[in-house]
Amino acid sequence: MFSQAHVVALGLIASRWVLAATQGQGGPCDIYSAGGTPCVAAHSTTRALYKNFNSALYQVKRGSDGATSNIPPLSPGGTANAAAQDSFCANTTCLISIIYDQSGRGNHLTQAPPGGAASGPDVDGYDYLASAVGAPVTMNGKKAYGVFIPPFTGYRNNNAKGIATGDEPEGMYAVFDGTHYNTGCCFDYGNAETNSRDTGNGHMEAIYFGTGDGSGRGTGSGSGPWIMADLENGLFSGHDPINNPADPTITSRFVTAIVKGKPNLWAIRGGNSVSGPLSTYYNGIRPANGYNPMSKEGAILLGIGGDNSNRAQGTFYEGVMTSGYPSDATENAVQANIVAAKYATTSLTSGPPLRAGASISLRATTSCCTNRYLTHTGAVVNTQVVTSSSSDILKQEASWTVRTGLGNSACFSFESHDSPGSFVRHSNYELVVNANDGSKLFAEDATFCPQAALNGQGNSIRSWSYPTRYWRHYNGLGYIASNGGPHNFDSPSVFNDDVSWVISAGFA
Repeated sequence: MFSQAHVVALGLIASRWVLAATQGQGGPCDIYSAGGTPCVAAHSTTRALYKNFNSALYQVKRGSDGATSNIPPLSPGGTANAAAQDSFCANTTCLISIIYDQSGRGNHLTQAPPGGAASGPDVDGYDYLASAVGAPVTMNGKKAYGVFIPPFTGYRNNNAKGIATGDEPEGMYAVFDGTHYNTGCCFDYGNAETNSRDTGNGHMEAIYFGTGDGSGRGTGSGSGPWIMADLENGLFSGHDPINNPADPTITSRFVTAIVKGKPNLWAIRGGNSVSGPLSTYYNGIRPANGYNPMSKEGAILLGIGGDNSNRAQGTFYEGVMTSGYPSDATENAVQANIVAAKYATTSLTSGPPLRAGASISLRATTSCCTNRYLTHTGAVVNTQVVTSSSSDILKQEASWTVRTGLGNSACFSFESHDSPGSFVRHSNYELVVNANDGSKLFAEDATFCPQAALNGQGNSIRSWSYPTRYWRHYNGLGYIASNGGPHNFDSPSVFNDDVSWVISAGFA
């Protein structure tokens, strides 16, 4: 039996091993391994999570021909090779088709299948895949891309290996965008059911990020968003699922979120991924009524709930799952490693620049329609032939005032010239002109990010909140369309031309 002095000495040795891994430029999974709780799943599109990892981080699928390409780090243990993605995806669209597991166990994340709560809108009821360009960042000055997940988008592995089951101990962390969230259920990363169904209380243990699922179950202090745990049939901020005042509203742009659990003990921790230490928001016993002991099943999900509840949104940059219950010291060293990676925002736009306050018009570039401009008739966005001899009314309907993005100041919103206070937004994938109601949803639906045009003429205008979708004219009407998808207006035929617009001074 160890004396107290021996216990203290062993703790110091463990802490020094963790510190050594950090100082030796190890990745998060090297640190977890040094702490005795190795990674059994490690996912990131931004960087390698082991110091010697040099294989593919993720795969992208190109819209023009369906070809795929694996994106590795620039060097072992380094940042993802964003330039390789940009080159492969030039003049077309790309989706993130696989997020590879770096642990060597093959626990890759792919397109989530339908589940008990919802079928996705994609092929055979699968969820959508994420845009490859929706979440650009820099890490130590080098460009990389995260995983921007809008509603109906999700990834899953129902046949994962080595993930905790039953009441076995585990830990997990993720780095999220602290400003991208909603009330939808459920933006999760972690352990879930293997059949994409709700199989009962305690069958999940995943990190949740958002403002709750609208049921009132699970809140923290303030108005949210909060880091919580999805344990199935409840979002928990502590022992009591209703409220934990010690679980704060998140205000940082990049947030480190941690959930870990073992028999009748679990914890929530979090911090700013750019600076400072972790804080503990809950550390205590399991909730009652089916959560002690746990009945974890060992699947892995991202962006959705255990039963494929897929109305949530969020952005994921990196995350891992461990075997065993990590110590706070190990997690503190991982946080130091994340901070040292220097996540930072970067431009969401490209192509011919726009200026807030400018009056513009947008001319179609498809060969059929080069004399047609984006206009609106009441709430309906359409294209019409507009010339210098057109009526003053039509000229005003074809003119738009550029505003700083209502939902993200790095992009833009487009105010109707003839209806001040009304903006182009998307609703059910249609472009409409509505009065700004001041809601978070309106602001996000009315925010768009111009980029260099896919056909080389002017700009393509991407939805900020659904970045696989672009302004498109189709049969004379305006939509946000993807390059292939379930709707007629998603047709890949002449997609690049239909989503490319020449921007010039407004008619009015």
